[in-house]
Amino acid sequence: MHNRTIEKDINFKENISKLFNYIKKYLYLIIPAVILAFICSVISIIGPDKLKDMTDTITEGIMTGIDLNKVKSIGIFLIIIYVIGAVFGYIQGFIMSTVTNRCAKGLRSEIGEKINRLPLRYFDKTAFGDVLSRVTNDVDTIAMTLNQTITTLVTSSTLFIGSLFMMFKTNYIMAITAILSSLIGFAFMGLILSKSQKYFNEQQEQLGNLNGHIEEIYAGQTVVKLYNAMDDASNKFDSINEKLYVSNRKSQFLSGLMPPLMGFIGNFGYVAVCVVGSILVINGNITFGVIVAFMIYIRLFSNPLSQIAQVFSTLQSAAAASGRVFAFLGEEEMSKEDVKKVLNKDKIKGDIEFNNISFGYDDDKLVIKKFSAYAKAGSKIAIVGPTGAGKTTMVNLLMKFYDIKDGDILIDGISIKELSRENIHDLFTMVLQDTWVFTGTINDNVKYNNKKISDSDVEKACKAVGLDHFIKTLSKGYNTELNETESLSSGQKQLLTIARAYLSDKPFLILDEATSSVDTRTEELVQKAMDKLTKGRTSFIIAHRLSTIKNADLILVMKEGNIVEQGNHEELLKKKGFYAELYNSQFETLE
Repeated sequence: MHNRTIEKDINFKENISKLFNYIKKYLYLIIPAVILAFICSVISIIGPDKLKDMTDTITEGIMTGIDLNKVKSIGIFLIIIYVIGAVFGYIQGFIMSTVTNRCAKGLRSEIGEKINRLPLRYFDKTAFGDVLSRVTNDVDTIAMTLNQTITTLVTSSTLFIGSLFMMFKTNYIMAITAILSSLIGFAFMGLILSKSQKYFNEQQEQLGNLNGHIEEIYAGQTVVKLYNAMDDASNKFDSINEKLYVSNRKSQFLSGLMPPLMGFIGNFGYVAVCVVGSILVINGNITFGVIVAFMIYIRLFSNPLSQIAQVFSTLQSAAAASGRVFAFLGEEEMSKEDVKKVLNKDKIKGDIEFNNISFGYDDDKLVIKKFSAYAKAGSKIAIVGPTGAGKTTMVNLLMKFYDIKDGDILIDGISIKELSRENIHDLFTMVLQDTWVFTGTINDNVKYNNKKISDSDVEKACKAVGLDHFIKTLSKGYNTELNETESLSSGQKQLLTIARAYLSDKPFLILDEATSSVDTRTEELVQKAMDKLTKGRTSFIIAHRLSTIKNADLILVMKEGNIVEQGNHEELLKKKGFYAELYNSQFETLE
């Protein structure tokens, strides 16, 4: 238990240290804000001393005659310094608001860039909702904390030290009385802070889990309803929500103890100062103005304690949030590339060779074992096999989404290890079974990231894949905005992505179950379009519908990460092996 406490304390210090190291770049703004906060605090400290002089002047005046000029001058002085304090407070608030928003913007930008540098392996094991929670909730928590803590910490520290100095300067007996009455607050503050940090950590973690669960259920809403799993999904949500509730309640309860506790200490200090002060006044040791000044000083002394306690409580939440953000920013990125060569897509020949490849998503479990194959330029290569045979993995390796453990892939005799990922991606067009359509017009979706394509080219492509007729039935045709009111079916989305690939002028083509979401009639149209698309390009087709790859130049039959057969459709059927068994099983299923 003691070791866990030390570990959490170390994590708190490390996370806060990382956070403050990050905001060093904004020192040119933070320093003026801190100076202004310091000046405001000094003004607050000067005020009670002048109020003491005013009170003593009025008290003396009751006995003789009130010096109205002196009272007036003190009053004017107080008004001026309080107005200056208000103006400086506004300026430092504006500066800190700018700093915190720039900090939040910078963190989000770094997270956005980091996402592009992370390997797909990271997203295989991390819920998307958890990543989104780091971008939104955690960054917002950090920004809010910075806005509330930096100047508050400076102001509170200045007020605490300044009021302490002024109390001893005014009367040391009253000062000691005020300090002794406040020591209890320090003890309780330290105890509460030591207990609450673990709940703040758990709160941010459960918030990420909740976002991940919501994102997952929302994306799979149809499946959840289809299997009547609403109760299970709801129960899991309730379970995570309950954990979040418990951690949030405990963290907020413990941090919420600070204000009433410090309020009690402040009020207790009032009583102590009044009792001791009245005795000193009776004995003639101090004037009545000293008691008035000390009543303000005790507030200036105890309030900073409460604010400092609140700052540390807020910093605990920020430490938990920054720990998650900086842990994400510290994740292992894709390996550095030692790029030596570049392939020009306009001059490429199109030969691809898989040379003795072995690969596994986990080091102890290989998905691909000693895979070797050769794709001649312009040929159509089909990869078939049962689920889990390694078909899509081969495509992922070819696209350099994952780094090869053993073996190599050569494009026109050049290892992909010597080519940048961007260069490889520029050589390939992909159509996946998981479609991707973004909010925007149909025109924009088909043209995606290719401004050279004209509207007439988009129309030709959509006609080729059989999507033109449907588009013209929409309210604005090709300029129809795809959103909640104007959406496409799964098959129409697939056709749109195929049209996008149709317009992409790249030497290599990958079709991963590209016709899985279309009906038989549409499949015929798509197949004709694909025949045009694959002409003159080295193409890799992954398909479960074996009828769609009859005209492939070479069919690679995979089983458990190995090529067990290869040849064209007729040759493989004559062998009456595993391919023939897969092909005939389709018709057996139909029967």
